[in-house]
Amino acid sequence: MGDLIWILISTVLVNNFTLAYFLGLCPFMGVSARVETALRMGMANIFVLTITSICAWLLNTFLLDHAPYLRVISFIVVIASLVQIVEMVIKKVSPALFKQLGIYLPLITTNCAILGLAIFQTNKEYDFFQGLFFAIGAGLGLTLALVLMASIREDAERAQVPKIAQGMALVLIIAGSLSMAFMGFAGLGSAS
Repeated sequence: MGDLIWILISTVLVNNFTLAYFLGLCPFMGVSARVETALRMGMANIFVLTITSICAWLLNTFLLDHAPYLRVISFIVVIASLVQIVEMVIKKVSPALFKQLGIYLPLITTNCAILGLAIFQTNKEYDFFQGLFFAIGAGLGLTLALVLMASIREDAERAQVPKIAQGMALVLIIAGSLSMAFMGFAGLGSAS
């Protein structure tokens, strides 16, 4: 159990997909203007990452053991299908959220964090539960990054920011600062 908790915590903080590996930057930059929207996008990503992890484990265990050259294309097909299902569910359950997420919801399909999870999980040879904790940790890490970015951006709207640093320049400054802060966790757990 300790191994699973370590996988979860290290994926959220130390190996954060967005702030350490720079995966999932499309929603990080685009959907992080409001905390509520960022949180909902994070939840959608957690769901897709978790289902992707389960499907990747199933594919690796039962189908792709003898055909590793089909892994990436299989992962892409599964991810695209999952995102379409999530998109249809959100459109039916919460049309307002569907409208808020806009183009970024179908972009989960091309979100490199989703494909990265399947590939990392395969390369690390995680079993079912390790992969599940890895996916949940990756989703929580992405959600944490989205919410942190959104909360800072909401505060920045009320601040007097120099004209040269407004807009995307400010977003990139915030992203770089958050990334450097999370890089401070890089030594966590290493033997000294």
